[in-house]
Amino acid sequence: MADPADAGTGPLPLRAGPARKQFLAAQAHFLLAADVVPVDTVLRWRICALIVIEHRARRVHLAGITAHPGGAGTLQAAGNVLVDLGRRAASVTFLGGDRAGPFTISCDAVFQAEAVKIPASPPRAPRANASCARVPGTRRRELPGRLLIVSGHHVRLVLTEYLRHDNTARPHRALRQLAPAQAHTRPPKINLAGYRIRRKQVLGGLKHEYQIAA
Repeated sequence: MADPADAGTGPLPLRAGPARKQFLAAQAHFLLAADVVPVDTVLRWRICALIVIEHRARRVHLAGITAHPGGAGTLQAAGNVLVDLGRRAASVTFLGGDRAGPFTISCDAVFQAEAVKIPASPPRAPRANASCARVPGTRRRELPGRLLIVSGHHVRLVLTEYLRHDNTARPHRALRQLAPAQAHTRPPKINLAGYRIRRKQVLGGLKHEYQIAA
């Protein structure tokens, strides 16, 4: 068998730039990721929730609810995210997402006007947007079939309460078992045996939050 090197078909040279994993780790403080969470209603309608996640803090934002994720409604959704971020929007440098993601060219322009770069992700590579892609999977595991969705308004109410719980009370392994709202702090050292614990229902009892009673 002939040597491929003799035919000038040897292995391709290594890329000069960093691998995507290295890029994400280096730019985590300045990176947002976007994705669509599909939700089916009892009336067989599919509603899409547009979500954006802060890569480092794991804080998830509900940008908008729409039945047409590629339509004009996503333009308003982009503005909603920037308003939600407030002062933190000034530190955002990159917006990642799937090639078939929710943001149209006009919506991309909203972020690009804020000097946010939108690098293209590899085709058919969900792991390239893994942080955001986990959100639909987590929702399916933690909001089981006992919760029936009837409308787009219902989707908004449910996801707003769930994401509030996820951002302020749900522990994340990547954040040392802290919630995203506590990411800038250290894990508390408390002996819970000396305190009374109060349980709060979330989404009618599908989830619970636990706090030290006053």
